[in-house]
Amino acid sequence: MEARATAKYVRISPSKAKRVVDLIRGKDLKDAQNILTFTRNNKAAKMVKKVVDSAAANAENNHNLNSDNLFVYQVSANQGTMMRRYKAGSRGRANPLVHRTSHITVVLKEKE
Repeated sequence: MEARATAKYVRISPSKAKRVVDLIRGKDLKDAQNILTFTRNNKAAKMVKKVVDSAAANAENNHNLNSDNLFVYQVSANQGTMMRRYKAGSRGRANPLVHRTSHITVVLKEKE
């Protein structure tokens, strides 16, 4: 049995989120939570920790799984929509600004 949680349209670029996601792939739930807690000064770590905690709550409440036997089965940070804005440039021009978003998905599975 597996439990899943997804956060969509998170305001962080996927490349920054993937650095944090790679740290916890395949780890036990408690180890993954500790790694994310002590990854300092990283906005992506806070976002991913929220999704991992949500998946753990889904596992306990919806699927009646024991949290001691859970591990991170799959985790991904995919690209979401890009918000395109423009900023005034020199000589009357417009310079584009691209704000990237991410979809963070975490799947927890029980050890056998």
